[in-house]
Amino acid sequence: MPEFPQMRLRRLRDSEAIRRLVCETEVNAGDLICPLFVSQKRSAKQEIPSMPGVYRYTVDSIKREAQEIAANGIGAVLLFGVPDKKDKLGSAAYSHSGVVQRAIAAIKDKVPELLVITDVCLCGYTNHGHCGVLDGERIDNDRTLELLAKVATSHAEAGADMVAPSAMMDGQVKAIREALDDCGFSHIPIMSYAAKYASAFYGPFREAAGSAPQFGDRRSYQMDPSNVRQALREVELDIAEGADIVMVKPALAYLDVIRAVSDRFEHPLAAYNVSGEYAMVKAAAASGWIDERQTVLEILTAIRRAGADIIITYHARDAARWLSDKA
Repeated sequence: MPEFPQMRLRRLRDSEAIRRLVCETEVNAGDLICPLFVSQKRSAKQEIPSMPGVYRYTVDSIKREAQEIAANGIGAVLLFGVPDKKDKLGSAAYSHSGVVQRAIAAIKDKVPELLVITDVCLCGYTNHGHCGVLDGERIDNDRTLELLAKVATSHAEAGADMVAPSAMMDGQVKAIREALDDCGFSHIPIMSYAAKYASAFYGPFREAAGSAPQFGDRRSYQMDPSNVRQALREVELDIAEGADIVMVKPALAYLDVIRAVSDRFEHPLAAYNVSGEYAMVKAAAASGWIDERQTVLEILTAIRRAGADIIITYHARDAARWLSDKA
């Protein structure tokens, strides 16, 4: 191999045109999914204090937001519901008149080309804040599967293009796949939260969705942050059960997991750049400690470089605009 001075790697960094020519990793607006919160409790959209620039929308106001998202070149949204009533079984999650079901119909009526993906879980709908049916203070895995299947089919009936189970129950993908197929929705893909960690980065989301557990924590079903091999097992099982896309969540502290999954499996891979990661960037930028645009684009590039094909991020709207400016 030639040595200095013949070999000068800086030659390929000398100008923006050269850097663009040899760029190894690109992020495009079409790679992004924008999470949206839709609430039955509000008469107007409301900003979430811990997530500046992110709102809880009403069914009416979410239609305009969906139009703007599509106009920015973002191809998909991920819906989370905030119901007005909760109970121990999270029944509002699978009600045909539920807030997510109504929002799906509203978005598809207004922006039919926008891909509508729905989160399938119970934590935002149960009065105890856990992701499944309780047996004492433990989660009954198999009884929960029945309800998750009901949630997914109700979303498909409302017009969802894809469902995304996030409860981390064993067998959830298989139960949902079978339910969708039995109800005539064999064409609906499943994006599984296959490796979802019990992370400290979820705090702002739990404020936004009102989904904090009322007792204990979620470590008996979400993954231990210290484990990588177990993540590969989770992904392998979800693929075997019928997942069309698999996900790692969170993204930034788990880039090694994203890389391991990407290297091991050929399935499309999503990574969730979660609320705490978003909030830290916004807080630091508001204090003038970092350049928000450069930081966000660097973060998204790192997630793509680690192996993610798809990035779910609250930065999606700003990032799409900044990426358009770069084009």
